[in-house]
Amino acid sequence: MKLLLNIDVNDLAAAETFYIAAFGLSAGRRFGDDAVELLGAEAPIYLLHKDAGTVGAGQSKRDYARHWSPFHCDVVVDNLDVAIARAVAAGAIQEGATRETRWGRIVQLADPFGHGWCLIQFLGHGYDEIAT
Repeated sequence: MKLLLNIDVNDLAAAETFYIAAFGLSAGRRFGDDAVELLGAEAPIYLLHKDAGTVGAGQSKRDYARHWSPFHCDVVVDNLDVAIARAVAAGAIQEGATRETRWGRIVQLADPFGHGWCLIQFLGHGYDEIAT
């Protein structure tokens, strides 16, 4: 299986600038004015220009205000404090305090396009700390 991540955004140039600055990605291929490929993650990320108000999934219209989704992406980092500072400086909004768990540290963020992200720093054996 090959995984591709597609992220709808209403401003392709601003999204490209944000994701490169926040997560250290680099621009790959461009697909006209409608999409850009970002590289540097384990799977390529495609930013897709979709205007607010256009139909997304089902009959729902796209809205780039902060929204909740049961699906989000986690970005595993070596130093959570440095990664938070970088993402916030790029335009992310930290949502709540950093939390400590048995497997590591985690913080929730919102990107400028309403999508939720988590930054995770594994400690010890990471998720293996809770594996049974």
